[in-house]
Amino acid sequence: MTNVLTIAGSDPGGGAGIQADLRVLDHLGLYGLSAITALTAQNTRGVQEVFEVPALQLNAQLVSIIADFSLTATKTGMLPEVDIIDEVSKHAEDGELGILVVDPVTVSTSGTRLSSKECAGRLVSRLLPHCQLVTPNIEEAAALTGITVADESGAMDAARALVAAGAGAACVTGGHWPGTPVDYLFDGSSMHMLQGTRIDPDSNVHGTGCLFSAAATSFLALGDEVHESVVKAKQLVERAIFAAISPGGGMKVPRLPRLA
Repeated sequence: MTNVLTIAGSDPGGGAGIQADLRVLDHLGLYGLSAITALTAQNTRGVQEVFEVPALQLNAQLVSIIADFSLTATKTGMLPEVDIIDEVSKHAEDGELGILVVDPVTVSTSGTRLSSKECAGRLVSRLLPHCQLVTPNIEEAAALTGITVADESGAMDAARALVAAGAGAACVTGGHWPGTPVDYLFDGSSMHMLQGTRIDPDSNVHGTGCLFSAAATSFLALGDEVHESVVKAKQLVERAIFAAISPGGGMKVPRLPRLA
């Protein structure tokens, strides 16, 4: 069995965070493990409360998992404070997390800030040098690099800057821009512009970034190269958005396609 760990916040509404990640891992035939960085009170209408897990408690989760499981890959999501980033970074520095994918979650789809403003610098200095892939949206890419990401040029500059900061590859996702969504993947040598399809311009779908990064992590764990993993992840998310459901009274939630 291929073991993959997600280090992220818990979404009791099931649309994002740990819950979404584990759905993706199971869907793709991997064994999913989780370490929780924050408990949230949220639903499809938004985030009402965030309760951060103490860094000592997160470290206890990680030590327990690492002692028993061989990790092929790890993805990080919501890392709300610098001490949480430091704990994760220690294990990454020791080579205990396997392939590392960083989804630098800063703000929820509904607009709630999920990490302190000091986290961006710490993420870049401590965690990015150990990751094979970082997957920011345009707002997160701007926060991490200080580059204005308002057009294609800015997105490509940000992707290059993230790789220069130590990431193996960077994919700046363009789903938050109007029109045709284009992701910009820089692998250290080549820039790839990955055009997608806008499934429903009027819908507000919650948790797509979590699905994308979890899927990319999964394909890397299964042996694909970065470019192939990102392309497959993008295709999976597009199908999940197309099949999105409305389990509550607010935002839609992507639904993973049935496997043949």
